[in-house]
Formats: sequence, structure tokens, C-alpha cells
Amino acid sequence: MLMLNRRELETSAPIAAQRLLGCVLDRQINGRSVKVRVVETEAYDQSDAASHSYKPRSQRTDVMFGPAGYLYVYFTYGLHYCANVVVGQNGYGAAVLIRSVEPISNFELLQHNRPTAAGYNLTNGPAKFTQALGINKELNGHDLSHYPLKLILLPPINDNEIACSPRIGISQAKDIKWRFYIRNNPYVSKVRHEKVQE
Repeated sequence: MLMLNRRELETSAPIAAQRLLGCVLDRQINGRSVKVRVVETEAYDQSDAASHSYKPRSQRTDVMFGPAGYLYVYFTYGLHYCANVVVGQNGYGAAVLIRSVEPISNFELLQHNRPTAAGYNLTNGPAKFTQALGINKELNGHDLSHYPLKLILLPPINDNEIACSPRIGISQAKDIKWRFYIRNNPYVSKVRHEKVQE
């Protein structure tokens, strides 16, 4: 099993968000390994009005300001969990939201956690992904070099496979193109029709 090289994540949030595309999350569920491929991400950092770390460091956002390679989990709209990979230098609040993933193995275990979902709808969104993998606040601050959830950094995908657009569902800094996704992947949550960056 590949070890997590945190130095690869000690970079700016937009660069890390692209680096994470194509990488694998390995989740242990009931003693079995479930692997998914990251296909869509969004970058956030403390210079960005849409980021949780834009305001002064707090108990809620403390993980975002810590070392790279840890999981930042938050509850949103009183309904859903969202999961982020902390990136950047220790002390600088930055993280990458995992928006969508593509199942690789043990699809049926993901289906068990989302029994009413079918096809791409199983994991094509940030709340769908966390529900399918059973990620909640108990994993906030989790070291992604260890089970029950490991991040496996595979070789970077080609730049021409990556598209970008403004982020989704935010009210601040709406025009910043810090959403990245793998072109033509069916598990991407939403492909906008605006021109994407080449």
C-alpha cells in the first residue's frame, strides 16, 4: 500500500485540488475495503470569502489550519456531511472539498448506505459521497494515512483531462474558477455549459 506523501499536498488549494483528481480513497466498511476515485474537487483557502477559514480560526475550523493530509468534515444545511482534504502549509487555512467520486470496488457496500440511489447518482455529489462511504463528524481530523479512510496519491492525471469552472452552491466569490473535474466522467455532479479553462 502506498504511503501518503504529505509534501505533495503542501501547496496551494487550487493546485492540490487538481492533484487530487484521479487519486483513490480507500474506506474500510464492516471489515471490507471500498475504493473510490476522486473525479471532482473544489479549492478553498483563507484568502477566499467562500471558505470556512476566511474568518478567524475557530474550534470548528481548527483542522483546516493544521498539517496537510487530514480530513476536515462539516455538517451543512442541518442535513449532510461534506468532506475535505486539508492542504497547504501548517497554520494556513486551506482545504479541498471532495465533490464527487467514482466507485472502483465493492459497489454493493456503497449501495447499502444509499439504498434508494441508482447508477451515477450513488456518489455524484459531496453529500452523496459522504453518505455512501459512511463519513461523518467522527472522522473530522482523521489522518488520511491510516484506516478506516486512506488517501492514495496516484500519479497526476494529464492536464488536458482536467476542466474547471466556478464553484457550486456558494454565495461569496462565485466567479472564482476553483472547481475542477475530470472531463467526460459520468460521476461529475454537474457539467456547466460555460467555457472551461484549457
